[in-house]
Amino acid sequence: MVSMSTAKSEIIKKYQQHDTDTASPQVQIALLTSRLVSLNDHFAVNKKDHHSRQGLIKMVGQRRRLLNYLHKTNIAGYKELIKDLGIRR
Repeated sequence: MVSMSTAKSEIIKKYQQHDTDTASPQVQIALLTSRLVSLNDHFAVNKKDHHSRQGLIKMVGQRRRLLNYLHKTNIAGYKELIKDLGIRR
């Protein structure tokens, strides 16, 4: 099993725009998507964890806002990112 910090570093390396980039919309969306996938696995086992579900809903909203921003500013990057991450829209 890969640790969270290692997985996070790999995601940042894959989606960064330049060497020191850690906060571009592409990186943030990829990190949020990774966290959302792991939370969905958590909810498959813990169906009554409503407190964490509230955090999941907030993260989905944050990712949606970042996707809207990326769509407005860089449509080619947006299309490439949603195809690569498998986000439907």
